[in-house]
Amino acid sequence: MAPPSSAVLTTAAAFTGQIPGAAPTIPGMFPNMLQLNPGQTLGTMPVMPMQAMTQQATRHARRVYVGGLPPSANEQSVATFFSHVMAAIGGNTAGPGDAVVNVYINHEKKFAFVEMRSVEEASNAMALDGIIFEGTPVKVRRPSDYNPSLAATLGPSQPNPNLNLAAVGLTPGSAGGLEGPDRIFVGGLPYYLTEVQIRELLESFGPLRGFDLVKDRETGNSKGYAFCVYNDPSVTDVACAALNGIKMGDKTLTVRRANQGSVQPKPEQEIVLQHAQQQILLQKLMFQPGALPTKVVCLTEVVTADDLRDDDEYQDIMVDMKEEGEKFGPLVKVVIPRPGPNGELAPGVGKVFLEYSDTDSSSKARAGMNGRKFGGNQVVAVFYPENKFAEGDYDG
Repeated sequence: MAPPSSAVLTTAAAFTGQIPGAAPTIPGMFPNMLQLNPGQTLGTMPVMPMQAMTQQATRHARRVYVGGLPPSANEQSVATFFSHVMAAIGGNTAGPGDAVVNVYINHEKKFAFVEMRSVEEASNAMALDGIIFEGTPVKVRRPSDYNPSLAATLGPSQPNPNLNLAAVGLTPGSAGGLEGPDRIFVGGLPYYLTEVQIRELLESFGPLRGFDLVKDRETGNSKGYAFCVYNDPSVTDVACAALNGIKMGDKTLTVRRANQGSVQPKPEQEIVLQHAQQQILLQKLMFQPGALPTKVVCLTEVVTADDLRDDDEYQDIMVDMKEEGEKFGPLVKVVIPRPGPNGELAPGVGKVFLEYSDTDSSSKARAGMNGRKFGGNQVVAVFYPENKFAEGDYDG
């Protein structure tokens, strides 16, 4: 038997949310919006609550495009990350809680649409372009459906200039010099290179309009990557092609446009590129570990692991190295790594480290010891990064 007609009508009406007291079942619909009184009808068309209509109308201005995501990214990690950094920079303007309300990820093309609570928060998020997410710099842009003229009527279209970008490792005020399609990401930088040395390397292609070496907020040490923009945009692809893949010690440079994948230089740039690559080979020699003066000199081909196992012989070698090193200037410390108690080789075994009080003395020691014969072997003397030596890292 068919159910009574009253039961059918009641069920259908309850489904559309048009029976007083019946809660709508569609997510995002609010029961307190456009409530219908008993007997009131609005025709046969379903009613969309005003708040849902407003959200739909402002969505293009509340979403941001995030490109270049790593393969490990997922909706939850992206939402958590951007909510956290928005709070950290003071970009939340819609009250307490998370700024991100929704995330859609295209895993194949490695981008996401991140929806914010408000238009103003989405504009503040635009200042996060280039932020490092899970070790990868990502680009933050407006989506393709963004309507600037309409968005201008909905809220601020530019980030708040007072955002605390330094709290998330971005340089305040850098957007003017480091924004745009010609911004370059320079990764894989050796930690011992200074800001001046990196600029010198980059400026071999032309003057920079902007430069930012990203540093650890607590220690002030380089994180091994930087961003730059050249005054002449035509230099961008030439510099990327010439620098990308260059070996610097145990590091390999990754140099590319920060806002897109690698771009091949135009045919008319080939001659310039060839000249640039020749120049960079010369520059590269200057930045190899051991070429730039430091207070620490590392000697190899001086001792073997077997020489260091016996305690008495080890002490004799320490005395000899100290006496030899003091001939070139005041020594601060002599370090000779030796095998472990069970004969296992520790990092740095076979090397001798001489730390001097100044680079003048260390330069004399390197020049005086490099190439000398010691126990039938020809000594190799190079400068060693001071930060690695201070951390007890002798394996560089």
